[in-house]
Formats: sequence, C-alpha cells, structure tokens
Amino acid sequence: MTLVPFTDETQAISYVFESLAASDWRGRGLDEHTRDLTPTRKLLAALDQPDTSREYAVVTGSKGKGSVSAITAALLQSLGHRVGLLTSPHLTTYRQRFRVDGRMMSEADLVRHINAIRPHVDEIRATLKPGTYISPQGIFLAVALRWFDEQGVTCAVIEVGRGGRFDDNALVPNKLSLFTPILLEHTRYLGDTVARIAWHKAGIIKPNSFAYSLSQTPDALAVLQAEAESKDANFDWLAPIDSGVWLDDLPDGQRVEFGRYGAVDLPLMGRYEIANASLAIWGAGNMHARLESPIKHGMPEYVAAIRAGLERVQWPGRCQRLATAPDVYVDGAINVHSASSFIESVRGRLSAPVVTVLAVPLDRDVAGVYAQFAPVSDALILTTSPRNITIKFPRSTEAVRLAAALHDDVSWADDVATAIETATARAGRDGVVLLALAQPAIGDTMAYYGLTFEQI
Repeated sequence: MTLVPFTDETQAISYVFESLAASDWRGRGLDEHTRDLTPTRKLLAALDQPDTSREYAVVTGSKGKGSVSAITAALLQSLGHRVGLLTSPHLTTYRQRFRVDGRMMSEADLVRHINAIRPHVDEIRATLKPGTYISPQGIFLAVALRWFDEQGVTCAVIEVGRGGRFDDNALVPNKLSLFTPILLEHTRYLGDTVARIAWHKAGIIKPNSFAYSLSQTPDALAVLQAEAESKDANFDWLAPIDSGVWLDDLPDGQRVEFGRYGAVDLPLMGRYEIANASLAIWGAGNMHARLESPIKHGMPEYVAAIRAGLERVQWPGRCQRLATAPDVYVDGAINVHSASSFIESVRGRLSAPVVTVLAVPLDRDVAGVYAQFAPVSDALILTTSPRNITIKFPRSTEAVRLAAALHDDVSWADDVATAIETATARAGRDGVVLLALAQPAIGDTMAYYGLTFEQI
C-alpha cells in the first residue's frame, strides 16, 4: 500500500505519537520495568545510525540540563565546530528540539525526515506486543541524527528526558556525560530516593569515557562515582570553588568572573546559570580536544572563543525578562530549589507590587513552591496549561486552598494568557510580574508574546 506523505508538522507529530497513544502509557510504572529501548535500537540500525565518527555529549540531571546543553553547544560553535543540539521538551513547536548551530529545524525538513523513516517505524510497530510502543523520543533521535548528517554536524549535544539508563537519547556513543544536580523527581518512574534516581541518570556513562558533574548530594555522588568506576570512565566534579563568581547584575544578564576567561557579560539572568556555564566550559573543552581544530586549549584564541560563546548564548524561558513596564520574568521554577533560585536571581530587580503567576504540576511539591513565592509577592495568581496532556495540574479549588493558607490575595485564572493579563494589570507600569511555570505553561507564555526563537 502506498503511504500518503505527511504535509505539515501537525500530521507528522501526530504520527510520531501514535504508537505511544495506543499503549497503556497512563498506567506505566518504574522505567526499568516499562521502558524498552529495543524498538529504537532496531530503528537506528535500519537507518545505519548513529554516525560513530561524530563526537557526542549526553546531558542529564534534575535541573539545568537544558541550559548546560545549550551553553555547551554555543561554546563548541564559537570554537568553530558544526554543532547539533537535541533537547526536550520544547516551548511552542517540536522543531525547537532540533537545532544546528543554534537554528531550529524547518517544518519542511521535519516532515521530510519523518516521511522518510516512516516505513521503518511501521515495520517495527507491526512486531510490537500489545501494550508496548516505539518511543516518540526514539523517533525524534533518529530524525535528529539523519538531519545532523545532512547538515555536516561534527559534534552533537544530546539532552536526555527524565532519566538516562532507559532513555532513547542515551543510545548515542557519547564519550562525554554531563550531570547537573540530581534531586527527588519523577518518583513514579525513577524511584523514591535520590540514590535510585541517580542510578537511572548514571546510565548515560559509557565505557572508557569522561563524566563531569556539578555538586551533588553524597548519595548521588557515590552512585555516579561507582558507575564511572564500573565503566572505567574518568569522573570529576566541579566544587563550588571551581565555578564562576557573580560580579554584578546587568539589564538582561549578569557579569561573571570565569577564572582564566576573565569577567564575562553572561546574557542569562539566573544565578544557577553560573554553575551551568562552568560545567559547559569543562564539557566543551573535553569535546574540543577530540575534534580537529587549529585552536588549541593553551592559545589566546581558545580563551577568546569561549568568552565569545558565553557572551552570546541564549536559552529561552529560564529566568528571562519578556517585557518591561511592568517587568515580566519567566522561569521553570516548579520545585522548591528552583523556586528559591529564581527568587534569588531576581531579588534585586523586584519593585512593588510583585504579582506571581504559578503553574506547578501535581507531581511536584505544590504547597512548597507556593510557600517560596508567598513572602515576596503582593498577590498570587494560579493557573494551568492543556499544552501537554501528560502533565497534570491541581484543580482550581485545590490550588487556591493550598495557596490561601500561605497568602491572603490568591486568585485563579483558567489559562496562562488570562493570568498574564491579570498580573500585568495588577502590577501596573512600576511593578513586577514573576511567572513560575511548568514547561507547557512556558510554551503558552511564549505563544502569548509571539516569541519563537528561530535562532538561539
């Protein structure tokens, strides 16, 4: 039977999720019992992927892994390499997950590549047992690798999803693994201790490779070290003393001292981005050493390239100012730690009245996040997002009940656009709006402001 080609992104993406939708994905438990990488392995083998001559870095952790991925890619590009970037989730279009030298994939390329691999996907789907599926992430990985080949990509930075050991994106032959802080998260799928979650994430480490980590709890660090030792991998971690040092706030970023690279105007506002950038510097340096380049680590040109990469990096939706009069800041601050970091990052920029919009999923400490923002806010507005059906938010009555125990000015908005409009009206020209949102709600926010970030 002749297949009718997909003609747009909506058709192609709907197809990618068909296998998952037909499975019992809502009832899934721990990843080690429910995720099977075999279908993705078969798909990659059928497509003669991945290209083993390309350098790969795989990035995981509980917070900041997207930032580390984007900064590492930007530094490698600044060093003269052709760089592929695969991240998740996206903000407003799936094409934002795929980038080469910072530019996202076109709709034509996405549709063309999904059409091309469709026969292989269908063949694999026909062999699956009831209740099993071929992962959308595995299909996206195949699309990314084919596109990277076309684009002449020499090195790629791949962000995994929630875990690592059972994550399709970790099927690339990475010689470098990067770890951001590991916290208690996704306990239904990864386990109920930090050590168990670290075990999942440690699975990205390959034999005889390199692994770098930001500071971890003792339990997480012990797991990463043990995994690296079992794989004969070189493991190192950045102590706080190894990280950059904040110097001053800038209108849309911060000035940071990065040791041999000097004072850099980093166009990222979050204080946490200092550690993320420090890890990315290590990671880019490690990959660069294995890539052909006339720029050697000891040269002044190397220092200049790292500085240039840091000074033009972008990673939308992370402690980002979206508007002025009033100033509107957005961040994915949906756990207690990230909420505290967001507040600390913008504390010197706050002016009354401060109105905070919150969209915190059910699988997080909802009351704990609310408690972080209540003391710095004149009003709290709670909302939800339908953009990702797998991410559930508290019902309006429950959300308001939790927040009302912490603050006397609490309201509900049925969608993000309404929440933003209400918040900006309440803040006036001189106040500040804080948007602490899960990723789908950040996507709604970017759509509201008409921001697509074709190039980062």
